Order: sequence, then structure tokens, then C-alpha cells
Amino acid sequence: MNPVAPIVLPPLSALYGFITRTRLSMYRRGTFRTTKLTQPVISVGNITTGGTGKTPLVEWIARTLANKGRKVAVLTRGYGRERPNDRVLVSDGLAVFSNPEQAGDEAFLLAANLKGAAAVISDANRISAAYDAVKHLHTNCFVLDDGFQHLRLARDLDVVTIDATNPWGGGRLLPEGRLREPLTGLSRADCFVLTRADQTDDISSIQQELRRFSASPVFTSRMKTRVLTPLNEVGTNLAAPVGAFCGIGNPQSFFTHVQREGYNTVFQKALRDHQPYSQQLIDSITIEAEQSGARTLLTTAKDAVKLRSLNLRLPILRLDVEISIDDEPGFRQLILNALKA
Repeated sequence: MNPVAPIVLPPLSALYGFITRTRLSMYRRGTFRTTKLTQPVISVGNITTGGTGKTPLVEWIARTLANKGRKVAVLTRGYGRERPNDRVLVSDGLAVFSNPEQAGDEAFLLAANLKGAAAVISDANRISAAYDAVKHLHTNCFVLDDGFQHLRLARDLDVVTIDATNPWGGGRLLPEGRLREPLTGLSRADCFVLTRADQTDDISSIQQELRRFSASPVFTSRMKTRVLTPLNEVGTNLAAPVGAFCGIGNPQSFFTHVQREGYNTVFQKALRDHQPYSQQLIDSITIEAEQSGARTLLTTAKDAVKLRSLNLRLPILRLDVEISIDDEPGFRQLILNALKA
């Protein structure tokens, strides 16, 4: 750790906390305006930065709504894209029009996975994007991605994901910790989904802590492998030993998942979240992996979409996951009840 960090970060976190509490207070008092759409909005968010398993849950909810005949659009900021202020119609629900650089890696992945089920729009201004979706796509239901702190848009259901492997982000606000707001903000949630519940033995204490702030229902979930897909011709067979690399918010969760699937990894490489890939970077990863003895590499779907134009010397396979909710009927009913709100 930088020796200056313990001196600089605590006052910065205190300032961030003051600004955050002031902003929340102004929304509560009505000083800042909240827009209510005539179409139902289901928000999926979190209280910490980094990967909490939010994207697979957004996909699950959007597909559930589409299966009930709704014309669904996912509203997302599109993190990591080249032009963050542009509006990008990533998908109209039938075709994908964009790429990861224009849309953002998670938005592109959602669009590809939800093809035939839901539209995806990347725009920092989710309200304006919603109005356009109603006008041009005839959308009648929205899923707000990463929406817990996006208080400008009213929602009919506030779903908060809690990563069971790191639920409270170190217990400190940004930038000292990973909390986006004080834990008291959990009182706004209508329900919680504990993700990666199979990667910890401490579920009961997390549930107890949540009860301090909210009586809303708590659902547990886990990630399961959906499919393993080769990215290149040399990767059609998985040869041991195996290496793994990723640029996601919680890389250890991916490495743990790979090991639980029975792969003994001799190489692990964690990159920053939303890491862009170049030929130089993937060559460097390949060399490190080979020096460690790896003959095959595994990566996440989020990373894989950014490797499509690169020359891949080692076999690389994309490991797709999907969320499995323990009380699926109960959670589905909660989602469908929001449509009547």
C-alpha cells in the first residue's frame, strides 16, 4: 500500500460520505426531483463497488419479464466504453447493433445474451433513454442496471445484490473502502439477493447484519456454469494444466468458481475491472501462463467479448455463468408483483 494512503484516504472518505449523505437527504426532502415513468421499473444495484454478480441477475430478471410477454429494455450506463456521454442502442431486442467498445463490455454481453428477449441501451441519462425506448421500441417495462444510487429515476422494485464473499466492502466508504454509501442506505431496498452464497460459510451473519437496516426479504443465490466455449480453433479441447485470467470487479470469485469446477489452475491473472485488451496485453498474459506451465486458459464472458479481434496463441475458453436463485418461485413472484405496482 502507498505509505501516504492511510493519511490521505480517511479524510477523502469523510468528504465523500458528507456529499453522499447530503445528496440522499435532498432527494428525501424533494429538493432533487425524481421522475416516475408510467411503465414499471425494476432496479438492480449494489452498495459496494466491484463485481457483486449483478449482470447475471439483470439478465435473469429481463428474461423473466420477457417470458411474461413484456417488451423489456435494460437501461445501463455502459461502463468502460469509449464515448461515455453518447447514447448507444446496443440492441433493439432482436438484433445487436454495437460492439463492446461502443456499448461497454457488460452492456454488449447483456445484449448478446438477451437477443430475442430484451433491448439494451447504454446512456448515462437513463430517463431520456427510457422515453426514447417507449417512443421508438414500444417498451412497456424497464430493468435499471446499477440503479441503487440512481435516485433520479423512481423504481417499482429496488433489488440490491450483496456479494457474500465481500458483503460490506471493507466497511469503509470510497475511496478508503468500497462502500458507495453508508450501510443505512440499505433501508431503501425492497429485497436483497446474496450472490455467491456457495463461496462462504458465513451467510447467517450477513443476513443478521441486513436485518439491522431492513426487514425486506433476503434471497440466496449462486453462480453455475452455463457453457464453456472455445474462442479460437486451437481451443476446441481443454488441455491441462489450466490458467485463468479476468478483468472483473471480484476476480477471486472467478478463480474460486474455476477451481470448484474441478480445474487445478497453475496460473491466475487478475486485471482491473473493465480492462481493455490489446494484442500486447494478451501476448503478455500468454507468455506468463506458458511459463507457469498452463496449456489452456479460461476467462469470463465479459473479458471474452473484448478478445474477438486478437490473435490468441494458446487455447482460450470462455466460461459463461448464470445465476441460480434458491427460492426461485418466491423471487419470481416478487418481480411479477412489481408489474402491478
